[in-house]
Amino acid sequence: MNKLEAFGYIAAQAVRGEITFPTSVNAVLRLQLALDDPDCHIDEAIRLVLAEPQLAARTVAVANTAAFGGSGGAPVTNVRSAVGRIGYRRLQALVASLVVRQFGNRIVDPGLRSKAEQLWEHTTHVAAIAHSLARRITGIDPDTALFAGIVHEVGAFYLLARADEFPGLLDDDPENWGALCEDVVSVEVMKKLSIPPLVAEAIGDMRGGWLNMPPSTLLDTLLLANQYAPVPSPLDGKRAPPPPHGESAVDFVFDEQTLSEMLDEAAETARAMGDAVLV
Repeated sequence: MNKLEAFGYIAAQAVRGEITFPTSVNAVLRLQLALDDPDCHIDEAIRLVLAEPQLAARTVAVANTAAFGGSGGAPVTNVRSAVGRIGYRRLQALVASLVVRQFGNRIVDPGLRSKAEQLWEHTTHVAAIAHSLARRITGIDPDTALFAGIVHEVGAFYLLARADEFPGLLDDDPENWGALCEDVVSVEVMKKLSIPPLVAEAIGDMRGGWLNMPPSTLLDTLLLANQYAPVPSPLDGKRAPPPPHGESAVDFVFDEQTLSEMLDEAAETARAMGDAVLV
Protein backbone atom coordinates (compact mmCIF):
# COMPACT_ATOMS: atom_id res chain seq x y z
CA MET A 1 0.00 0.00 0.00
CA ASN A 2 1.51 3.34 -1.01
CA LYS A 3 1.23 6.53 1.03
CA LEU A 4 -1.81 7.92 -0.78
CA GLU A 5 -3.65 4.61 -0.42
CA ALA A 6 -2.75 4.50 3.27
CA PHE A 7 -4.08 8.00 3.89
CA GLY A 8 -7.26 7.11 1.98
CA TYR A 9 -7.67 3.92 4.02
CA ILE A 10 -7.29 5.74 7.37
CA ALA A 11 -9.63 8.57 6.31
CA ALA A 12 -12.26 6.13 5.06
CA GLN A 13 -12.13 4.21 8.33
CA ALA A 14 -12.57 7.44 10.26
CA VAL A 15 -15.60 8.51 8.20
CA ARG A 16 -17.19 5.10 8.87
CA GLY A 17 -16.62 5.66 12.58
CA GLU A 18 -14.04 2.87 12.77
CA ILE A 19 -11.79 4.66 15.24
CA THR A 20 -10.21 2.58 17.97
CA PHE A 21 -8.57 4.11 21.01
CA PRO A 22 -5.85 2.55 23.17
CA THR A 23 -7.14 0.88 26.34
CA SER A 24 -5.55 3.64 28.40
CA VAL A 25 -7.58 6.27 26.49
CA ASN A 26 -10.81 4.41 27.12
CA ALA A 27 -10.03 4.31 30.84
CA VAL A 28 -9.50 8.06 31.00
CA LEU A 29 -12.67 8.63 28.95
CA ARG A 30 -14.61 6.86 31.69
CA LEU A 31 -13.09 9.31 34.17
CA GLN A 32 -14.11 12.18 31.89
CA LEU A 33 -17.72 10.93 31.76
CA ALA A 34 -17.84 10.69 35.55
CA LEU A 35 -16.59 14.25 35.98
CA ASP A 36 -19.09 15.48 33.38
CA ASP A 37 -21.93 14.22 35.58
CA PRO A 38 -23.42 17.27 37.34
CA ASP A 39 -24.19 15.06 40.35
CA CYS A 40 -20.53 14.04 40.75
CA HIS A 41 -19.65 14.93 44.36
CA ILE A 42 -16.27 16.52 45.05
CA ASP A 43 -15.23 13.53 47.16
CA GLU A 44 -15.89 11.24 44.19
CA ALA A 45 -13.99 13.60 41.87
CA ILE A 46 -11.00 13.56 44.21
CA ARG A 47 -11.09 9.75 44.40
CA LEU A 48 -11.13 9.54 40.61
CA VAL A 49 -8.23 11.96 40.27
CA LEU A 50 -6.16 10.08 42.85
CA ALA A 51 -6.71 6.88 40.85
CA GLU A 52 -4.70 8.48 38.01
CA PRO A 53 -1.28 9.45 39.46
CA GLN A 54 -0.30 11.56 36.42
CA LEU A 55 -3.53 13.52 36.67
CA ALA A 56 -3.15 14.00 40.42
CA ALA A 57 0.39 15.35 40.06
CA ARG A 58 -0.54 17.70 37.22
CA THR A 59 -3.63 18.98 39.04
CA VAL A 60 -1.53 20.03 42.03
CA ALA A 61 1.20 21.47 39.80
CA VAL A 62 -1.24 23.55 37.73
CA ALA A 63 -2.99 24.84 40.86
CA ASN A 64 0.35 26.28 41.98
CA THR A 65 1.02 28.28 38.81
CA ALA A 66 0.48 32.03 38.56
CA ALA A 67 -2.12 31.64 35.80
CA PHE A 68 -4.39 29.71 38.17
CA GLY A 69 -3.99 31.82 41.30
CA GLY A 70 -1.02 29.99 42.75
CA SER A 71 1.28 32.97 43.28
CA GLY A 72 1.49 35.04 46.41
CA GLY A 73 0.11 32.45 48.82
CA ALA A 74 0.86 29.12 50.44
CA PRO A 75 1.41 26.40 47.83
CA VAL A 76 -1.23 23.71 47.37
CA THR A 77 0.06 20.32 48.52
CA ASN A 78 -2.91 17.97 48.02
CA VAL A 79 -5.51 17.09 45.40
CA ARG A 80 -8.51 18.29 47.43
CA SER A 81 -7.09 21.80 47.75
CA ALA A 82 -5.96 21.76 44.10
CA VAL A 83 -9.42 20.80 42.80
CA GLY A 84 -10.96 23.46 45.02
CA ARG A 85 -8.62 26.08 43.59
CA ILE A 86 -8.81 25.28 39.88
CA GLY A 87 -12.43 24.10 39.75
CA TYR A 88 -14.17 21.33 37.81
CA ARG A 89 -13.90 22.94 34.37
CA ARG A 90 -10.13 23.24 34.52
CA LEU A 91 -9.93 19.74 35.95
CA GLN A 92 -11.88 18.51 32.91
CA ALA A 93 -9.34 20.23 30.67
CA LEU A 94 -6.53 18.38 32.45
CA VAL A 95 -8.41 15.11 31.97
CA ALA A 96 -8.62 15.94 28.26
CA SER A 97 -4.84 16.46 28.24
CA LEU A 98 -4.41 12.98 29.69
CA VAL A 99 -6.67 11.55 26.97
CA VAL A 100 -4.62 13.24 24.24
CA ARG A 101 -1.36 12.17 25.87
CA GLN A 102 -2.36 8.52 25.96
CA PHE A 103 -2.49 8.32 22.16
CA GLY A 104 1.29 8.24 22.10
CA ASN A 105 1.56 5.28 24.46
CA ARG A 106 1.16 2.59 21.81
CA ILE A 107 3.69 4.07 19.38
CA VAL A 108 6.66 1.72 18.94
CA ASP A 109 8.79 3.36 16.23
CA PRO A 110 11.43 5.65 17.87
CA GLY A 111 11.06 8.32 15.18
CA LEU A 112 7.31 8.46 15.61
CA ARG A 113 7.63 8.55 19.41
CA SER A 114 9.95 11.52 19.03
CA LYS A 115 7.32 13.26 16.87
CA ALA A 116 4.66 12.48 19.49
CA GLU A 117 6.83 13.97 22.23
CA GLN A 118 7.33 17.15 20.20
CA LEU A 119 3.62 17.31 19.39
CA TRP A 120 2.74 17.01 23.08
CA GLU A 121 5.16 19.80 23.95
CA HIS A 122 3.62 21.95 21.19
CA THR A 123 0.13 21.16 22.50
CA THR A 124 0.86 22.21 26.08
CA HIS A 125 2.37 25.51 24.91
CA VAL A 126 -0.58 26.29 22.63
CA ALA A 127 -3.07 25.48 25.41
CA ALA A 128 -1.24 27.60 27.97
CA ILE A 129 -0.77 30.56 25.61
CA ALA A 130 -4.42 30.35 24.53
CA HIS A 131 -5.45 30.52 28.19
CA SER A 132 -3.31 33.62 28.79
CA LEU A 133 -4.51 35.30 25.59
CA ALA A 134 -8.14 34.67 26.52
CA ARG A 135 -7.64 36.21 29.96
CA ARG A 136 -5.74 39.27 28.78
CA ILE A 137 -6.54 39.96 25.13
CA THR A 138 -9.40 38.21 23.32
CA GLY A 139 -11.95 38.19 26.15
CA ILE A 140 -13.29 34.69 25.50
CA ASP A 141 -13.72 32.13 28.27
CA PRO A 142 -10.17 31.15 29.37
CA ASP A 143 -11.17 27.61 30.34
CA THR A 144 -12.64 27.01 26.88
CA ALA A 145 -9.43 28.34 25.31
CA LEU A 146 -7.34 26.03 27.49
CA PHE A 147 -9.45 23.02 26.56
CA ALA A 148 -9.41 23.90 22.84
CA GLY A 149 -5.62 24.24 22.91
CA ILE A 150 -5.28 20.83 24.52
CA VAL A 151 -7.38 19.02 21.91
CA HIS A 152 -6.48 21.05 18.81
CA GLU A 153 -3.97 18.43 17.55
CA VAL A 154 -5.96 15.33 18.45
CA GLY A 155 -6.19 14.31 14.78
CA ALA A 156 -2.41 14.53 14.44
CA PHE A 157 -1.96 12.37 17.55
CA TYR A 158 -4.30 9.77 16.09
CA LEU A 159 -2.37 9.76 12.80
CA LEU A 160 0.89 9.27 14.69
CA ALA A 161 -0.66 6.38 16.59
CA ARG A 162 -1.70 4.75 13.29
CA ALA A 163 1.58 5.49 11.47
CA ASP A 164 3.28 2.46 13.06
CA GLU A 165 1.12 0.33 10.77
CA PHE A 166 2.22 2.18 7.62
CA PRO A 167 6.00 2.76 7.41
CA GLY A 168 6.88 6.09 5.82
CA LEU A 169 3.35 7.45 6.20
CA LEU A 170 4.49 10.74 7.76
CA ASP A 171 7.66 11.29 5.74
CA ASP A 172 7.95 14.37 3.51
CA ASP A 173 4.56 15.05 1.97
CA PRO A 174 4.81 17.85 -0.65
CA GLU A 175 1.28 17.22 -1.91
CA ASN A 176 -0.23 17.63 1.59
CA TRP A 177 -2.20 14.39 1.55
CA GLY A 178 -1.36 14.03 5.23
CA ALA A 179 -2.92 17.40 6.06
CA LEU A 180 -6.11 16.47 4.22
CA CYS A 181 -6.27 13.12 6.00
CA GLU A 182 -5.59 14.78 9.35
CA ASP A 183 -8.50 17.18 8.80
CA VAL A 184 -10.89 14.32 8.08
CA VAL A 185 -9.61 12.26 11.00
CA SER A 186 -9.78 15.26 13.38
CA VAL A 187 -13.48 15.74 12.71
CA GLU A 188 -14.28 12.11 13.44
CA VAL A 189 -12.02 11.79 16.48
CA MET A 190 -13.53 14.95 17.98
CA LYS A 191 -17.00 13.47 17.46
CA LYS A 192 -15.89 10.31 19.22
CA LEU A 193 -14.52 12.36 22.13
CA SER A 194 -17.71 14.48 22.27
CA ILE A 195 -15.79 17.74 21.77
CA PRO A 196 -18.32 20.65 21.97
CA PRO A 197 -19.28 22.02 18.52
CA LEU A 198 -17.96 25.52 19.29
CA VAL A 199 -14.51 24.09 20.02
CA ALA A 200 -14.57 21.58 17.15
CA GLU A 201 -15.52 24.29 14.64
CA ALA A 202 -12.71 26.61 15.74
CA ILE A 203 -10.17 23.79 15.49
CA GLY A 204 -11.49 22.80 12.08
CA ASP A 205 -11.07 26.38 10.83
CA MET A 206 -7.45 26.72 11.98
CA ARG A 207 -5.90 25.47 8.75
CA GLY A 208 -6.06 28.43 6.42
CA GLY A 209 -7.92 30.54 8.96
CA TRP A 210 -7.57 34.33 9.06
CA LEU A 211 -6.86 36.36 12.18
CA ASN A 212 -9.42 39.08 12.92
CA MET A 213 -8.28 42.48 14.14
CA PRO A 214 -8.73 42.98 16.97
CA PRO A 215 -8.63 39.24 17.84
CA SER A 216 -11.85 38.37 19.66
CA THR A 217 -12.89 34.77 18.92
CA LEU A 218 -11.79 31.29 19.93
CA LEU A 219 -10.33 30.81 16.45
CA ASP A 220 -8.32 34.05 16.80
CA THR A 221 -7.06 32.86 20.16
CA LEU A 222 -5.94 29.50 18.79
CA LEU A 223 -4.30 31.06 15.72
CA LEU A 224 -2.28 33.47 17.87
CA ALA A 225 -1.36 30.76 20.37
CA ASN A 226 -0.19 28.49 17.57
CA GLN A 227 1.84 31.31 16.05
CA TYR A 228 3.63 32.15 19.30
CA ALA A 229 4.13 28.59 20.57
CA PRO A 230 7.91 28.12 20.91
CA VAL A 231 7.69 24.49 19.78
CA PRO A 232 6.07 23.84 16.35
CA SER A 233 3.97 20.82 15.50
CA PRO A 234 6.22 18.19 13.84
CA LEU A 235 3.48 17.65 11.25
CA ASP A 236 3.29 21.32 10.29
CA GLY A 237 6.38 21.96 8.20
CA LYS A 238 5.02 25.17 6.65
CA ARG A 239 4.51 27.27 9.78
CA ALA A 240 6.23 30.61 9.35
CA PRO A 241 7.90 32.18 12.39
CA PRO A 242 6.02 35.17 13.84
CA PRO A 243 7.19 38.53 12.50
CA PRO A 244 9.12 40.90 14.77
CA HIS A 245 6.59 42.43 17.13
CA GLY A 246 7.01 45.94 15.82
CA GLU A 247 6.21 44.74 12.31
CA SER A 248 3.13 42.72 13.27
CA ALA A 249 -0.50 43.83 13.15
CA VAL A 250 -0.97 42.55 16.69
CA ASP A 251 1.33 45.39 17.79
CA PHE A 252 -1.88 47.46 17.84
CA VAL A 253 -3.49 44.96 20.23
CA PHE A 254 -0.78 44.33 22.83
CA ASP A 255 2.70 45.65 23.40
CA GLU A 256 5.93 43.69 23.57
CA GLN A 257 6.01 43.71 27.37
CA THR A 258 2.51 42.24 27.58
CA LEU A 259 3.47 39.55 25.06
CA SER A 260 6.58 38.70 27.09
CA GLU A 261 4.56 38.46 30.30
CA MET A 262 1.96 36.22 28.66
CA LEU A 263 4.58 33.90 27.21
CA ASP A 264 6.42 33.65 30.54
CA GLU A 265 3.16 32.86 32.35
CA ALA A 266 2.21 30.33 29.68
CA ALA A 267 5.63 28.63 29.85
CA GLU A 268 5.10 28.02 33.57
CA THR A 269 1.64 26.58 32.94
CA ALA A 270 2.91 24.37 30.09
CA ARG A 271 5.61 22.93 32.36
CA ALA A 272 3.02 22.14 35.02
CA MET A 273 0.79 20.37 32.52
CA GLY A 274 3.43 17.75 31.87
CA ASP A 275 6.82 17.26 30.30
CA ALA A 276 7.51 15.88 26.85
CA VAL A 277 8.40 12.32 27.92
CA LEU A 278 5.97 9.60 26.90
CA VAL A 279 4.96 7.22 29.64
